[in-house]
Amino acid sequence: MHIHLLFRSAALAAAVCLTVGCGAIRTSAIKSVANTLSEGGTTFTSHNDPELIEGALPFALTLYESLLDSIPTHEPLLTATCAAYTQYAFGFVQVHAEESQFDDYEKSRHFTERALNLSLRGRDFCWRGLEVRFKGIAPQLKRDPAAAVAAAQKSHVELLYWSAASLGAAISLGGIDHPELLIDWPVVRALGERALALDDAWGNGAIHELLMTVESQGDALGGSEERARRHFARAIEIQKGLSPSPYLSLALGLVKSKQDRKEFEQLLQRALAIDAEKDPNNRLLTLITQKRARLFLDHIDDLFLEDSNAR
Repeated sequence: MHIHLLFRSAALAAAVCLTVGCGAIRTSAIKSVANTLSEGGTTFTSHNDPELIEGALPFALTLYESLLDSIPTHEPLLTATCAAYTQYAFGFVQVHAEESQFDDYEKSRHFTERALNLSLRGRDFCWRGLEVRFKGIAPQLKRDPAAAVAAAQKSHVELLYWSAASLGAAISLGGIDHPELLIDWPVVRALGERALALDDAWGNGAIHELLMTVESQGDALGGSEERARRHFARAIEIQKGLSPSPYLSLALGLVKSKQDRKEFEQLLQRALAIDAEKDPNNRLLTLITQKRARLFLDHIDDLFLEDSNAR
């Protein structure tokens, strides 16, 4: 999952929170603040201390929700809130689940369930955003996902992407304990493919990384190794090889499912060889991804019961 943290200036957030608490901001002013918070920025994504950012995000989440209480149909803020929950769930909480999975099953399960709950909460905000933009789309997505998003335009790509990413994260985190989520897998594909058709390079290759995960799910879910590797190559091309995320995604998805230990190790080594300082705007993502890559490399013997390449 590609993580682009969307949070803004802490000073602005604190000021907004205080003013809202005093009841002094009218709806028009709240919308102005919401627009600012929903715009892009690198204040957090360029940070070099993931733990500090992880501690700051819950405040941002509650701030976003408090603003939405006053402007419940503000689509950009609904999208940003969906993105924030998805990123927090998958970029931080699920990482704790991964860290503990090898020696503390109950702890890992706790973090996974928490990450699932946060992803579902994020999904619900995106679904509200979709309903604002495309009235009555929810039942249409269930019946014919591709047709439901056919009218989407380039200005809707961010909403489409995060709708797909939040739902995809929830399905991945649900695993075998929540099989009811799997029925919406075609929705993830439809949202992602429509976003890709509208803006191939959006989010520094994020859509290709999403679809690489979709295509890594195997034939039963309509996956394709050839398409997964095409998305992998295109993501690297867009990112100019400066992000470790495609390498880790391909390793944990397609390559691990094939039990190809040699390629798995090679991909993780390539992810770890990337210099975070060469792409300072995405420094935080690089550090988090490399931390995960290091974890899985350290536990490669737990992931591959035998060296399938040594026979």
